[in-house]
Parts: sequence; C-alpha cells; structure tokens
Amino acid sequence: MTNQKSAQSNWLRSYYYVRAAFSIVWVAVAILSASNPILTSVLLVIYPAWDAVANVVDAGSNGGFKANSSQTLNIFVSTVTTAAVILAAAKSTFAVLAVFGVWAILSGVLQLMTGVSRWRDHGAQWAMILSGGQSCLAGGFMITQSLGGTPPSILDITPYAGFGAFYFLISAIWLAVSARRKATAAV
Repeated sequence: MTNQKSAQSNWLRSYYYVRAAFSIVWVAVAILSASNPILTSVLLVIYPAWDAVANVVDAGSNGGFKANSSQTLNIFVSTVTTAAVILAAAKSTFAVLAVFGVWAILSGVLQLMTGVSRWRDHGAQWAMILSGGQSCLAGGFMITQSLGGTPPSILDITPYAGFGAFYFLISAIWLAVSARRKATAAV
C-alpha cells in the first residue's frame, strides 16, 4: 500500500508540473499575441478545454471518475465552458470574460474539494486549496470587470492563468520535498 501511495504521489507531482508548464506557456503566448484576435480566441477556447482533458487524465489515474466526483463534475464544467467561450467569442469580449468568471468560480470550488479530499492521502494540498479559493475570488472579479465599460482582453485572464501555474508549481515542489523527507526518515 505504501508503494502504491508513493507511486500516486509521484504521478501527482508530475501532473502538477505538467499543469504548471502548460499554464506558463499559455500565459506567455497570450501576452505575446494579445493583439491578434484570432490567436487569442483560439487560446481562450484551449484553456478550459485543456482543463477538461487534464481532469480526465487525473481522475482516470487516481481511482476513476466515480472515486473523483469533484473532478468528474469539473470535466463537465470545463467542457461546457469551452463551448460557452466559443459562443461568447462571437458576441463580445465582455461575454467571454463573464464566462471565464463563472468558470473560475465553479472550477475553483471543485478544485478546493479535490484538494481537501486528497489531503489525507497525499498531503501537501494546501496550495491547491488556496488556489481553489483564489479562483473563486478571481471569478467574481472577472464577472465584475465584464460589467464595466472598458473592453476586456486576454490580458485580463492571464493573471488568473499565471496564478494557476504558480499554485501547481508550488504543489509539485511541495510534494517533491515531502517525498524526500519521507525517504530520508525511512533510512
């Protein structure tokens, strides 16, 4: 059982590194292409779609969809958000930002639930729990901005993705440090 827990923690650490790397690249490309409406539209669709795919892989690798109900719901939420972003992009950037705001709140609550449920098995989930809470706050802020008069852009979403990258990176590093401490204590 300990080897299985260790393998799952190693997998989770790698998963968090991949999530962080994706978000860092996404933010960089978003900043560099902020003046290209076609590329930014593609990036805005890719972000929630990636989240759905990542949750499919994570839930599937950690006991399946039934055992990971918050992630299973997050797959649905992120998939619907992907479609909603496509529809909103045809309307206005205000609509896109509102969709991202609602998604940030819903996925934040679900990420917080996933972090809490993983705490007992893997530990080191405090960053994921903080990330879920901050995602909810960021979502509220995005919705408020979407009601304003200044047309939003992808640059209004990049801080959200950047903080996501930060939290995934911190979680991966924390799991690596925890694994090293356990290995040293076992010797």
